[in-house]
Amino acid sequence: MLRPKVAVAMSGGVDSAVSALRLKDAGYQVHGIFMRTWNAEDSGNPIADCPWKTDLNDAKNVCEKLGITFEIINMISQYRTLIVEELVEGYRNGITPNPDVLCNARIKFGMLKQYARANGFEKFATGHYCRVITNENDTVDILEGVDKNKDQSYFLAMLSQEQIRNTLFPVGELTKPEVRKIAEKANLPNCKKKDSQGICFLGKVKIQDFLSHYIHDQPGNIVDSQGKIVGQHRGLFRFTIGQRHGINVPSNLDFAYYVVVGKDLTKNQLVVEIERPTSKFLFRDEFFIHGLSFTNGSLGEYENLLARPRYRDPAQRIEFFRTGTSTARVIFKQPQRAIASGQVIAFYRNVILLGGGIFD
Repeated sequence: MLRPKVAVAMSGGVDSAVSALRLKDAGYQVHGIFMRTWNAEDSGNPIADCPWKTDLNDAKNVCEKLGITFEIINMISQYRTLIVEELVEGYRNGITPNPDVLCNARIKFGMLKQYARANGFEKFATGHYCRVITNENDTVDILEGVDKNKDQSYFLAMLSQEQIRNTLFPVGELTKPEVRKIAEKANLPNCKKKDSQGICFLGKVKIQDFLSHYIHDQPGNIVDSQGKIVGQHRGLFRFTIGQRHGINVPSNLDFAYYVVVGKDLTKNQLVVEIERPTSKFLFRDEFFIHGLSFTNGSLGEYENLLARPRYRDPAQRIEFFRTGTSTARVIFKQPQRAIASGQVIAFYRNVILLGGGIFD
């Protein structure tokens, strides 16, 4: 007897390809879905360099190789409205949203998974390096992937319990080298394809160049933390907290340089200072969080947890204080460098992902 029907989100990469292969070998009825989210012609930004055509061909060729059905879903309009417009608006307002986390919560595990369920698929799968377990009370938890260098649970921090139910991560128990070997042994068409880097729809284009199509330059002063003018900037959206290069303000000191520590939107000023480990602007241990989201039940009023303030950051010990329905205060045991408003924090208990929120 065949196992349930499963829709696999095919990205064109080797991870989703091996996911489809492993599910087919396990007896599932596998259907590949490629989600179109962006291209310059349809979305009006000639600067963008989304490699969607290559990814589409790779995904299609993999499905043909595996002998499974393949479908293309056009979500360009939804992606532009729910992800790109919020990304642009965030940078316009001086914050740094994470489009990959938003895409998972709103598009991939939102609209795409809903589409799959509406079309009779009992399971939904992706190539994320994560694991899922079903608890005795029938709830589901996301665990970090076995490969600590590739673990992608951080990007799923804003998913709900409903979104992770009936979800499979077929490569979560594998390391990246093991995935490569499986792809090569099966002679998959994209077995040697390199991993994508950065924001998916930008390709090799820098985020500031992409944003310049939507946000006009508004020159202003660069000031130090005492308010002294030390230079000029083209536009605040071109800088991120913690940035060292491209400020074009010499420090006049040996082995010292300016780093971005803040943005004053009211005065249109970029705030910099010489980087020092004692900087109260650059290194902080206390933060306020909004937009709390939990994968399996809510957290209490006070918790000792682990947290990742950024993807690939090692898990840090924190104290979690609930301040409202969707807000909290967190204190890191070790001060964190250059945390920007709008970034996502992911909460963990050991290797179990608990949820996440957004830095104020």
